[in-house]
Amino acid sequence: MAKQSEWAFPAEMRPRPEDWRFDLDGALDAVVQLRAEIPEDAFTAQILGTERVGNGVVIRDDGLVLTIGYLITEASTIWLTTNKGVVVPAFPIAYDQVTGFGLVQPLGKVGVRPLPRGSAASCRIGENVVVAGHGGRAHALRATVFAKREFAGYWEYLLDEAIYTAPAHPQWGGSALIGSDGKLLAIGSLLVQEKVDAGTLQGNMLVPIDLLAPILEDMLKLGRPAQPPRGWLGLYATEAGGKLVVAGLAPGGPAERAGVKVGDVVVDVAGEKPGSLADLWRRTWARGGPGSEVPLKLMRKSALMEARLRAADRQDFLKKPHLH
Repeated sequence: MAKQSEWAFPAEMRPRPEDWRFDLDGALDAVVQLRAEIPEDAFTAQILGTERVGNGVVIRDDGLVLTIGYLITEASTIWLTTNKGVVVPAFPIAYDQVTGFGLVQPLGKVGVRPLPRGSAASCRIGENVVVAGHGGRAHALRATVFAKREFAGYWEYLLDEAIYTAPAHPQWGGSALIGSDGKLLAIGSLLVQEKVDAGTLQGNMLVPIDLLAPILEDMLKLGRPAQPPRGWLGLYATEAGGKLVVAGLAPGGPAERAGVKVGDVVVDVAGEKPGSLADLWRRTWARGGPGSEVPLKLMRKSALMEARLRAADRQDFLKKPHLH
C-alpha cells in the first residue's frame, strides 16, 4: 500500500464542501494518522505485523482518539499525526474484543476539535456519506451505504449489524464514516468484496458508533468492558463450499492444544450443527466464558473426530501496554 503522502483520490471522488451542510474540512481535521510499533515477540506480531499504520478519530475535548483495535493491540509505541502536522506520542488505553474498538490517549495536545458522535441507526441504505482517512479532502471519499447487516469474522468476531460502504477506501483501518449531519457514524475495519450480479463490488465494512456508548466509561476506567469476556478458542474458521473449515490456529491456543488441525471441518458444537460462521461463534459463546468446555466434532479427511476445548480469555495471550 502506498504511503499516505504519495497518493490522493481523484477530485471527482472527493467530497465537496458545498455538497454538505456541515464544516467538511473541520470534520476531516478530526481524523488523525495513527502509527503503532509492536514488539517482535508479541502474540499478534506474525499476523498483524510489528508496524501498523491507520487512522483514528478525536472524539473528546481532551484529545481521546477512537480507532479500530487491531491497530493498537500489544503496541509498545504509538504516534499520532494531525492534518496540521502536529505529532504527539500516545498511549493505548483499551481494546474491546467484542466490538473491535480501541481507545488511545494522546500524551500531548493535538489541537484538534473533536468530531461529534451520531448514530448509525439513523443511517439508511443508499445514503451518501464520507469515508475519511487522515490527510484532509485528498484522502476523503464520497461514498454510499450499500448494506447494513451481520458480519462474522474468522478471528471469533461477530457484529449483529455492520455498515458497508462503496467505493472502497484503501486505508480503511480506523477511518471515519461521517454522515450527512457531520457526525461520526462508524469506524473503518475491513476491506470487503461483494458479488453483485456478474461482477464484484469492493467496499468497506465499518463498526457502528452506537456500540461505543454502553462500554466507553468502563473501557476508560478498566481498560476493557465490565462484562465477563467471551470464551476464546484460538480457532480461525472460514465458510467454504457450505462447510466450516479450520483455516488457522492461534499458537498455544485452546484449539491447538486440543489437537485441532488446519483443514478440519467443524460439523458439531455441543451436539448441534452450526449453520454458518456466525452460528459457530454464537454456539461457542453460549457454552460460557473462559474456562468453559466446548466439545467439537470434526471431520478430518474422511474420519469423524471429537475434541474437547477449554475456552480461554484472549486477553491473557496479549502483551499489556505500559507507560515508559
